[in-house]
Amino acid sequence: MRRETPAAPAPATNVATEAKLQKDSLGRRLRRGSAKNVMVMSVAAGLVGTLAIPAYAFAPGSDGIQFGATAETQLTKAAPQDVEVAEDVIAAPISEDGYDAVSGEEIRAAEEAKRAAEAAEAARQAAAEQMTSYAAAASEYTPAAVYGSADPASVFSVAQQYLGVPYVYGGATPAGFDCSGLVQYVYAQFGINLPHSSSAQGAAGTQIPLSQAVPGDLVVMSGHIGFYAGNGMILHAPYEGTVVRTQPIWTSDYWIVRI
Repeated sequence: MRRETPAAPAPATNVATEAKLQKDSLGRRLRRGSAKNVMVMSVAAGLVGTLAIPAYAFAPGSDGIQFGATAETQLTKAAPQDVEVAEDVIAAPISEDGYDAVSGEEIRAAEEAKRAAEAAEAARQAAAEQMTSYAAAASEYTPAAVYGSADPASVFSVAQQYLGVPYVYGGATPAGFDCSGLVQYVYAQFGINLPHSSSAQGAAGTQIPLSQAVPGDLVVMSGHIGFYAGNGMILHAPYEGTVVRTQPIWTSDYWIVRI
């Protein structure tokens, strides 16, 4: 009968080797995990540092050639220079573009001038129409009757007949009178022909003191004439828009003439 030899036990060295291999594998895993942790922490620290950098420090590409100083900018940093100009050099004239500013006063003055021109034109047209009307009416008047002596009282009595006749520039009939036209028409009725001019009529008589003036004498002033009405009053044809009337003499610059 054959006897079997029992199996020999595994060598102790194999068990130790396997344990050592497992330990080495665990160490490598731990080292890899630690390395990963260190890497993650490094990346996180980098991100935090990047976000903490001020905006003015983050200028990518600012060192490129396109950001460099040009020749023109370099010249602006150059030191001051002196330039000598010959005495016979004539400076070129300098012209400036400008504009005219119109003030409020100028605008108002222009508006006033426009209104004055319009008023003057309206007055001219009115005078022309009035003269046309006057000429038509004047043709109906017969020559004035001739009275007796042209003493001041008689002259004044005739002049009073025309109170209320409208003023017409150039008028010399009861259709309308201006100042010298009234005097001319009144004296014509006494056979005395006077020019149609206030200054010429004043020169046609004799100047007397105011103390001797009576109604019917002439009140003469620069550019105007009328009949003295007593007590510092004048009977006259004043100006356009009025009628022959009696009123106080408004100035001391006048003199008395007797025809």
